[in-house]
Parts: sequence; structure tokens; C-alpha cells
Amino acid sequence: MHSDAALWHRAASGNKAAFGELFERHAQAVWNHAYRLTGSWSLAEDLTSMTFLTAWRKLHEVTLVRDSALPWLYAVAGNLARTEFRSSGRFARLLRRIPTVETIEDHADSVVDKVDGEVRMRVLLQAVARLPKSERQAVELCLIGELSIAEAAELLGLEEVSIRSRLSRARSRLRRMLGDDLLEGTR
Repeated sequence: MHSDAALWHRAASGNKAAFGELFERHAQAVWNHAYRLTGSWSLAEDLTSMTFLTAWRKLHEVTLVRDSALPWLYAVAGNLARTEFRSSGRFARLLRRIPTVETIEDHADSVVDKVDGEVRMRVLLQAVARLPKSERQAVELCLIGELSIAEAAELLGLEEVSIRSRLSRARSRLRRMLGDDLLEGTR
């Protein structure tokens, strides 16, 4: 099994099969990360595709952290998710200006009861988006992205103690914003 760094180098030299192997190795993890960032299956699929398209375009520009492509892919997915939230916020503001029309109930109402987890995730993600940038980055990489503190520290060019401190402050802020119920899975 080849390392990510070796595959990345081969892909940068034009070897499409090497890039395909990187995709197969990390696509599920990137999708999971994108889903945790957005709370949406379809948006997670789009972000995963966009993340690997960005990787393909930047093969020659990127240096991998600890010979793993995953931290960089997570960072790209996080940046794309933030861009998506900004554009969806503009779209939502536009929709609020359109007069509402009465809707007819359909089977979608029964589906709403099944998406409580997605709603909780979105509430949490909105609160994370309000954190200071340094704390938000630590949360996105370590708690949402499931990178180790060491990997996040290396990716951000910081000491591990700084990442731990940022995570601690972020958890405190999130508890004040949301209460303990929504944070049970982040401990």
C-alpha cells in the first residue's frame, strides 16, 4: 500500500490511477466530515466532489501534513462549506422577500419528524460558525473533522497546547450558547 505522499506525487506527475486511489482511500471520510459540517447528505456529496476537484487542480501546489492527504482535504471541505453557508444565507434572505403562498401538505411532513438529528446538527453548526475564527478552526478540525490535536496543531502551525486551549474555550462558549444537551457528543 502506497503512502498518501507517494500517491500525491504520482498523481501530480499525471498518474490518474494514483489520484483515483487517493479518492477511494479518503472519499468516505471527506463525505462524513462534510456531512458533519452541513447536516445535509446531498450537500456533503457536492462538497466531497468539489474537495477532490480542488485537490486535482492543486496537486502541484500542496504539501501534505505528516504524509497524509486527509488534513488538507478536511481543510478544503471546511472552506467550501463556509462558502456554501454564506451563499445559502444570501439565498435565504432573498426567499424571505418573496411573498409566501399557502402550501399543500404532502408526505414530506412525515419525513420532517425523522430529521431531528439533522436539525440538531445545523443548530450546532450555526453556533460553531459564530465562534471566533481560531476556536472555530480547532472545533472543525478536531471535534467535527476528528483529526488528532497533533495533526490540527501541525496543520495550523501551532503548539498542541494552543489547540487544547482553543477547544476548551470553544466548548465553554458553545455550552453557554446551546446548553449541555447538544454538546454531549463533543466530549
